[in-house]
Amino acid sequence: MSSKRGQKNTVDKSAIKEGIKFGTLMVLPAQVMFFTVLAFPLLAGIYISLTEWSPLTSGGLKWYSAYKYWSGLSNYWNLITDKEFLMALFRTFIIVATVVPIEFFLGLFIAFLFLDKFPLKKVFHTVLIIPMMIVPAVGGFVFYMLFQSSGAINGILSIFTSQPVEIVWLQHDVLAIIAIICADVWQWTPLMFLILLSGLMSLPEDQLNAAVILGFSNWQRFRMIVLPLMKPVFIIALIIRGIEAVKIFDPIWLMTSGGPGTATETISVYLYRHGFIMLEWSWIAAAGYIIFIIINIIAAFALRLIKEKHREAA
Repeated sequence: MSSKRGQKNTVDKSAIKEGIKFGTLMVLPAQVMFFTVLAFPLLAGIYISLTEWSPLTSGGLKWYSAYKYWSGLSNYWNLITDKEFLMALFRTFIIVATVVPIEFFLGLFIAFLFLDKFPLKKVFHTVLIIPMMIVPAVGGFVFYMLFQSSGAINGILSIFTSQPVEIVWLQHDVLAIIAIICADVWQWTPLMFLILLSGLMSLPEDQLNAAVILGFSNWQRFRMIVLPLMKPVFIIALIIRGIEAVKIFDPIWLMTSGGPGTATETISVYLYRHGFIMLEWSWIAAAGYIIFIIINIIAAFALRLIKEKHREAA
């Protein structure tokens, strides 16, 4: 009996080893792709960010020889004390803190409207999501034309005021930001609408119907049933849109190119200007990782709220 058990254990171990070897070979292509597409650029960016290497100042040295310009964490320290970078970061978060709540509440309001049946509902649904399907560069150009001094916005204002209106929207610090906010809200409110409508349609109808029978008002139904059940969806929608809004570039570059001066220069425009025009690659690599860390901290905090909600439900 003992010899049979020994043979069986030997067979089991060899089978396990073969299985591990086979599994390793099966996932190897995915691991290679992961390293090539994600890990390699990530590590290369960290490496360059710790140097002063640039295509303009390297004397012909390739990026992998950037260690000859090693500077440690000096780029990171200089960035967090650089006024231009901090102001670009500040403007970015001002725009994000403005557009995301507007898009969220508009999307939520429209989603509630689409819960009920009404004539031509499918047609309106299709028309509503068209802005999201348009290339951001095209949307930015459309709003660039709308906010010209002789554009449609001033034309509409002229009709209401009964006198010529020639506001120079894109050459004024505050008005240019307002124009950019309008462009972003127009294009990305449909995304919020789709996410929130999907969440609302998944709510348990028996609880909502019971609330109606018990005489709950619309506000009471929202506060006591919809809001607790939809909180994870709300948080996810805000995280997704917030992360995307940080990357806003096309409408700003096409409408103002970051101007007047640097009044509308967000972090994406800052990175583009310093990375692709000034070719300060090590500087921009460090800036990118600082932004990456900030966004991950914010996202981790928001996701913790979802986990706490699931623990309460459990």
